[in-house]
Amino acid sequence: MESKDRAVMRVLSGEKIWPPPIWMMRQAGRYLPEYREVRAKAKNFLDFCYSPDLATEVTLQPIRRYGFDASILFSDIFVVPDAIGYPVRFEEGRGPVLEPLSSELIDRLEQDRAEDHLKPVIETVSRLRAELPEETTLLGFCGACWTVACYSVAGHTTQDQVAARVGAYKDPDLMQRFIDELVTASISYLIRQLDAGADALQIFDTWAGVLDDAGFQRWCIEPTRKIVDGVKAARPGAKIIGFPKASSARMDAYIKGTGVDAVGFDWTAPDHRALEIQKQVPIQGNLDPMRLVAGGKALEDGVGHILKTFDKGPFIFNLGHGVTPDADPENVARMVEMVKRG
Repeated sequence: MESKDRAVMRVLSGEKIWPPPIWMMRQAGRYLPEYREVRAKAKNFLDFCYSPDLATEVTLQPIRRYGFDASILFSDIFVVPDAIGYPVRFEEGRGPVLEPLSSELIDRLEQDRAEDHLKPVIETVSRLRAELPEETTLLGFCGACWTVACYSVAGHTTQDQVAARVGAYKDPDLMQRFIDELVTASISYLIRQLDAGADALQIFDTWAGVLDDAGFQRWCIEPTRKIVDGVKAARPGAKIIGFPKASSARMDAYIKGTGVDAVGFDWTAPDHRALEIQKQVPIQGNLDPMRLVAGGKALEDGVGHILKTFDKGPFIFNLGHGVTPDADPENVARMVEMVKRG
């Protein structure tokens, strides 16, 4: 089967398919007992991401269990800064910890080391394309530069990314230097994923919604546009989904400014905004992940509402953010059943 004939790819090309194809952000993750068994084999999270054997296995697990229409590479947004020499580590119970951003640290970054460093991830992509069912779309991804950079100013995440916002205001030139390094590395990384067998790509900007208008333009739209332009200049047919979380009010500007082919919405997006955007580009979303925790009527009402609301145009069913570790796998099965029934 050619890439363009897979259901998710057809939607990304503007076709309406019903029932809509479905996949789930973080679908390979801690809510699955089989994932937790594999995770225990790696000494730390980055080693997990850099093990083709382990990463391939956990990427395939939700496909085997649920038959999702797309499989997204199991990796992490922080492999990009790690690949160019930005010190990154993961602490249990705390998540990613980066060295605080400084001019001296940026001076030490090396783009040339990224290709060799990321070989295990690219090998995972190749293995996945060989092992996935023919009809399953394989998605590659990277983190948007602002979201990756958010963790660098204080060295860790802060409430509403206050540290990153203050840092960008106080020293925008320093932030720009780091963002530019991330843009360069991300373009190369995404192109390599496509060449290894990814059908399409997603750019995750989890923290886009904390920015004011000027910041959204400079730190969200402009770097994403550079990545999209860079990838499409090298691979003109590439399909790229943008996911600027909590940014539905700015989605018109985001689409126009970045050139993405489709956009994902989080669960807070008003229906009327998503419907307006659906007339411009394919959309993806936007079930509240907490409905997979609650189950029952809450889940059925949420899924039913989305299916009734977005059935007029190109649509991919997904969550409004990643599935959480406390989601019930049986509730995920129920969601998939409802969507596939239409």
